[in-house]
Amino acid sequence: MGLTKGFVKWFDTKKGYGFIEQPGGEDVFVHYSGIVGDGFKSLRAGEEVEFEVSQGSKGPQATGVMKAP
Repeated sequence: MGLTKGFVKWFDTKKGYGFIEQPGGEDVFVHYSGIVGDGFKSLRAGEEVEFEVSQGSKGPQATGVMKAP
């Protein structure tokens, strides 16, 4: 599956997870471990991102999450 674009719906920095809204699709869970980069990994609501969707234990989960160019 290729990269999907979406917008961060919300992300709780203290808990380390949130959701990404896919245009025309269901929201996708994102955990801080799925964010690409070094150092502190966090996302801001409304930020555009690219990611891959994998099947997590509780439904679709975002992996390889990067800020959209």
